[in-house]
Amino acid sequence: MKTASYTLGLLAGILLTGCGTVEITKTGRGFRNPTNPNNVEILMTQPKRSYEELGVFVASGFMRNETAVMHNAIRTKVAELGANAALIIEDGYNRGGRNSSEAPLLWAKGVALRLK
Repeated sequence: MKTASYTLGLLAGILLTGCGTVEITKTGRGFRNPTNPNNVEILMTQPKRSYEELGVFVASGFMRNETAVMHNAIRTKVAELGANAALIIEDGYNRGGRNSSEAPLLWAKGVALRLK
């Protein structure tokens, strides 16, 4: 019975998290302590403050109505590098899969930043 509960919980967690992924590549030198993802800003324009680039990211596979979910996934990944901001440089929707009835999926590309 315990195994069945665990399996149901795991399955529910997978279904709730969706299919979206965020891949990040560290580009900055050195090590920064991770930051709290709740404090990471999502930016759509280049900040006026000085900053250090820590990495680049690509988010993909999020459903059209999952913009907030995608932003939270980005926050989580860039926080691991010590970023306190994520600058989204480009975003949009793909044309869906081979089957024209598939919904287009949301994607974004950007830069993990440490604002000074």
